Amino acid sequence: MTLPNAQPTASHFIDGDYAEDTAGTPIPVIYPATGETIATVHAATPAIVDRALASAVRAQADWAATDPTERGRVLRRAADLMRARNRELSELETLDTGKPLQETLVADATSGADALEYFGGLAADVTGTAMQFGGDWAYTIRRPLGVCVGIGAWNYPTQIACWKGAPALATGNAMVFKPSEMTPLCALKVAEILIEAGLPAGLFNVVQGLGEVGAALTTDPRVAKVSLTGSVPTGRKVAAAAAGEMKHVTMELGGKSPILVFEDADLDDAVSGAINGNFYSSGQVCSNGTRVFVQESILPAFLDRLKSRLGGVVMGDPLDEAVNFGPMTTEAQMDIVLRHLDTARSEGATVAAGGTRVDREGFWVEPTVLTDLSDEMTCVREEIFGPVMSVLTFKNEAEGIARANATDFGLSAGVFTRDLARAHRVASAFEAGTVWINQYNLTPAGMPFGGSKASGIGRENARMAMDHFTEAQTIYVGMGKVEAAF
Repeated sequence: MTLPNAQPTASHFIDGDYAEDTAGTPIPVIYPATGETIATVHAATPAIVDRALASAVRAQADWAATDPTERGRVLRRAADLMRARNRELSELETLDTGKPLQETLVADATSGADALEYFGGLAADVTGTAMQFGGDWAYTIRRPLGVCVGIGAWNYPTQIACWKGAPALATGNAMVFKPSEMTPLCALKVAEILIEAGLPAGLFNVVQGLGEVGAALTTDPRVAKVSLTGSVPTGRKVAAAAAGEMKHVTMELGGKSPILVFEDADLDDAVSGAINGNFYSSGQVCSNGTRVFVQESILPAFLDRLKSRLGGVVMGDPLDEAVNFGPMTTEAQMDIVLRHLDTARSEGATVAAGGTRVDREGFWVEPTVLTDLSDEMTCVREEIFGPVMSVLTFKNEAEGIARANATDFGLSAGVFTRDLARAHRVASAFEAGTVWINQYNLTPAGMPFGGSKASGIGRENARMAMDHFTEAQTIYVGMGKVEAAF
């Protein structure tokens, strides 16, 4: 296949323009569908990191003083530009991640644009409260934190840059964003579009790099907040480093989320939810419902319907819109998935569908369904982050809830049932930050998203995100004489 040119103008975007420092470690950009190197960027040197932070500090004060309505206009213009260039941005996302164009056209730049539009509309609606104390009174205002760092994961590079950047900018902050070294291309386009939309230089900078660059950003005294999307081990390290410097954090981390399918559920909807919660983006979604608990009486029907639907998988060139299933984003992640499958077999799991690497160029693993499982098996306990669905059974509601919650994770959960009371009862019993009823993995910009337990701190999207990028200042107003002891 002939691939579009993916080499960016330069590795970084600082103070309103592209910037390069080839002294930084080269980072190859690999097209997951073939394993080809399609571009190279360089990790940020200390000088690049300093330039990015210095420009953010310089620009942030004026931006905080800008009329929030104008801040909102900039974000909404950027949203319009992203939508106008959706195909170009979607093709770049496909090259960056390997996700099928059929998917990226509707789920990536469009989601980023939704966030920019949503927070652009809310920029002028950051409000405080007032309190009366006899004749005196007090009020609160929400103040921007200052310079914020965003650290992205490799599965949704465009979306994550916007999910973090939009609320930060709407509330008067500046952001330095470090994409994953695995998918470094898309955030540069977000920065470029924001400048074109009228964002003052220095307010959204992009720097490339691996862990040491993230660590340098996290611990820099100029940084007030760190927002990370990534794995639980990485989140623990970043949160600990930020806490040592008394910085605000938002951690959107991994999960091993449950889906409960009751015997009265619409079977086609439940199977569709399980497919979306396990095989969309080739399973590389943090909120995926990878433990699918099916009530015993409908297990045979569920598995039959699921296997039949897997016949609709179309693999091939991800840039072909007919393709609906892509490769793993990295060879390393493919190897992790294959090792998990070997472990599952050795522990007694049955591979009901898939289970092997696809014999083609690139990093492909078949959509896989595992059955005959116990809750203690590795594939049921650990996040795999690949196209592997673990199907288990349960007898009754109490058992299903108890087993669903028996995990250190708490990102997401889902329930499929026609019983309205049970749906809400089960949803409220889940120990998870985000729950879907008769649906799975939809994340509109107006809905808070985030985890509990080991799956994270804070929330992305919705008004809650604006609270995480501001802090309350309380002001007491004395209306009478001041009394003193002497």
